[in-house]
Amino acid sequence: MANLACADDKVQLLRDRKPEQRTQMLILGVPHFAHRGADVINTEVPDVLEPQRQRQVEALVLALAKFRPTRIALEWSIAKQDELDERYRQYRAGTYQLQRDEIDQLGLRLAAMLNLPAVTAINWNDMPPGVIADFDYAQWAQQHGAAAQLAEIRKPDASLRDTDYMRGTTVTQWLQRLNTPERLALSNRRYFDFAMLGDAANSPGANWVANWYGRNLKIFANLVRLANSPDERVLVIYGHGHAFSLRQFATQSGAFAVEDAEVYLSAIKDQH
Repeated sequence: MANLACADDKVQLLRDRKPEQRTQMLILGVPHFAHRGADVINTEVPDVLEPQRQRQVEALVLALAKFRPTRIALEWSIAKQDELDERYRQYRAGTYQLQRDEIDQLGLRLAAMLNLPAVTAINWNDMPPGVIADFDYAQWAQQHGAAAQLAEIRKPDASLRDTDYMRGTTVTQWLQRLNTPERLALSNRRYFDFAMLGDAANSPGANWVANWYGRNLKIFANLVRLANSPDERVLVIYGHGHAFSLRQFATQSGAFAVEDAEVYLSAIKDQH
């Protein structure tokens, strides 16, 4: 398992980190290629294992390699790093066939291409403090006449129609669309509507959103522990919903120098 401890014992606050001390980072927000079905908004992603899509994935990975990452951080539970290590070991040995998800298609594929010794799990998604009722905005909505409000919040933005868009475009075009500052901000705004599910006595929506930000802060802290040197270059491949917060934390903290994903995505000559 990769060591997430800081390389040096000297305490340095992030607020005091100078620009020349910051780790280079590229955050790539992605739709979950394998349809996990566990997100607030779930998109039906075309099968990336089809030959045409595989050519597109290969073009994308070649472009991401130009970032020259020394570390690749993935949305995989830290508690299961050993399983990720074994999967990567088997893939490099030729005994594991890449599955549909972005962990494999982008993370493992790129790491092996660059001959990196490992890929790193940084995800945290355990139960938050308190009891489930404190966070169960769905039950609160049903019991307090707000079911229609919740349904409207959960409804995908009709102007975006990601599922339809993805059918007729390339993998790179999906990511270009999802990683623009405007789209990242639009996706993040939805959480403020979730925070309104509650009243003066109980705020399950706000509690749930607070945990969402707390989860992203824990992921961010794992990134800081992973790479604490200006010589490191970290590629973060994560579910699109996390990208806005992770970019915000990485930039505002002064911990990282965050590069723009569009620089690499726009250079790709896709295989249509």
